[in-house]
Amino acid sequence: MFTATVVLTVILALLMGNSGIGKFRRQALMMDTLEEVGAARIADPLGILEIAGAIGLLAGLFWWPIGVAAAIGSALYFIGAVIAHLRVGHRQGTPLPTLLALAAIAILVLRLLTA
Repeated sequence: MFTATVVLTVILALLMGNSGIGKFRRQALMMDTLEEVGAARIADPLGILEIAGAIGLLAGLFWWPIGVAAAIGSALYFIGAVIAHLRVGHRQGTPLPTLLALAAIAILVLRLLTA
């Protein structure tokens, strides 16, 4: 079960790190999406949260309490993203953050089971 935890954690951490860097680089597609949901002005703090989450998930592989905290924070972050999309009627933007929230919840469960 720990192997599944490692694989899922590394994949989610890479996706979150890439997304966080994209927010700092102001990638066009990402900024367009943030504009649509009214979050473009907080792109930098969102990027910081994603990168911190990615680091926390990876650190949690070595010390499980950090992994649990990072998984909870990541799940809440992506649930917030889903809510932001739904709030403005941008339903086509919800599948990816929903999937990532479910991945964070799966990591949380796996991390608790392998602690």
